[in-house]
Amino acid sequence: MPLGLSLICATPAAAEPISAEEAQRIREEIRLLKAQLARLESRLGPEEEAAPTATSAPAAAPAPPQASTAVAAAAPPPPAKAAPETGISWKGSPQFTSDDRAFKVKGRIQADAGYVSHPPGSDDKGFGFTSEMRRIRLGGEGKLGSGFGYKLELELSDNKVDLVDTFVTYETKDWLVAIGNQNQFQSLDELTGDTTGSVMERAAFTDAFGFERRLGISAQYHHKDWLLQGGIFTDDIGALSNSSDGPSGGDENNSFGVDGRVVFAPKVDDTQLHFGASGHWRTLKRLADKPTVYRQRPFLHGTNSYVLETPGLNVDDEVNYGLEAAAIRGPWHAVAEAHWLRAVRPDAPDVGFFGGYAEVGYFLTKGDTRSYRNGIFGGADPKRPFGKGGIGAVQLNLRYDYLSLNDRSAGVLGGRQNAYLAGLVWTPINYLRFNLNYGYLTYSPGVAADGVFDDYNLHVIGTRIELDF
Repeated sequence: MPLGLSLICATPAAAEPISAEEAQRIREEIRLLKAQLARLESRLGPEEEAAPTATSAPAAAPAPPQASTAVAAAAPPPPAKAAPETGISWKGSPQFTSDDRAFKVKGRIQADAGYVSHPPGSDDKGFGFTSEMRRIRLGGEGKLGSGFGYKLELELSDNKVDLVDTFVTYETKDWLVAIGNQNQFQSLDELTGDTTGSVMERAAFTDAFGFERRLGISAQYHHKDWLLQGGIFTDDIGALSNSSDGPSGGDENNSFGVDGRVVFAPKVDDTQLHFGASGHWRTLKRLADKPTVYRQRPFLHGTNSYVLETPGLNVDDEVNYGLEAAAIRGPWHAVAEAHWLRAVRPDAPDVGFFGGYAEVGYFLTKGDTRSYRNGIFGGADPKRPFGKGGIGAVQLNLRYDYLSLNDRSAGVLGGRQNAYLAGLVWTPINYLRFNLNYGYLTYSPGVAADGVFDDYNLHVIGTRIELDF
């Protein structure tokens, strides 16, 4: 008889004796049921306090509307949205990113050594062997979110500390606006970073014509192959500081200028092309109280002796303009620039100077090429870095550099340079470069012994190790 039927029949009113065998069978069924219950209990886990039910307590009366509102107000708020995670990547130094915000430490080390031969008859100690820490730079850049960003860099150079790139930016779609100390879109060579250039120093006209960062506001519009840049600038931060008070700076410095540049950079098949033009006007205002001198070193910055130098000129305004052309295809690149400067004098004829260069470069290592972005050259990203199956990127560059500070029609003699330069650049890994340069410089004429102009030639050798992150 099944267990359920046995239990129904086994009532006090109708109890009947059962056999020993039947009793044993019932006990076995009970034992099996207990085992099944135990297994079910183990699956349920520890016993929890049962929630009150309608049968264990009387139902609560419906709450009035005010009570319902109070209960809703006392309900816990929904969980807060989790903060964006902070990502860390490596670009020569740690870069932190979170949503549309970012921060990166920046730094630069450049150590130079070189040799400049002496002009005939000169005992100037500035020639010969030279060495220096060309630049030591430390700063940071970041994005604040909603399109705002910033950059702040301090540089130790020429035994003084200067603020270099120091500005706040706002970027949206094709527009970029910057306020602060910044470059004024002078030329392709000036805007290309000093740690990504083809040779150790920029073209001679960039220093001779006084290209530098200045305080101002600028705007850039970049759409497809076109880049338009322009701004209004005063002077560099150092010249505006109170320590420069007087005819040449500080709160008396009211000079300002307008600068603009346009670039057309189409890519035709595998060739990146670049065509640019820039124009610049500056009024010196009170700075005209002090004579203006245009001059240049013999390529290396390590010597402070100048071989091209004009006499002091009474200049009210400066007008200069330049043309740029470049191309990159595989391991090859070529670039040329020309720049003209006109110094406007109130009491004498205007003075005109000219400078320019032409260059070709080739990577000796397979797969390497020169990068290009936003209207300027970049560095090389070695395809086979040192220690990872290769030796890094090796590039050979040849440059012709011309500068004339002569204007005989205006009665000004400052000298003329023809420089033939060769540079070998080794980039073993990203952010690290070694630079070896040789230059043959001819002057017709140049400043020789005792400030006398003469025709002569110079040999220049320069080396540099540079770390940039």
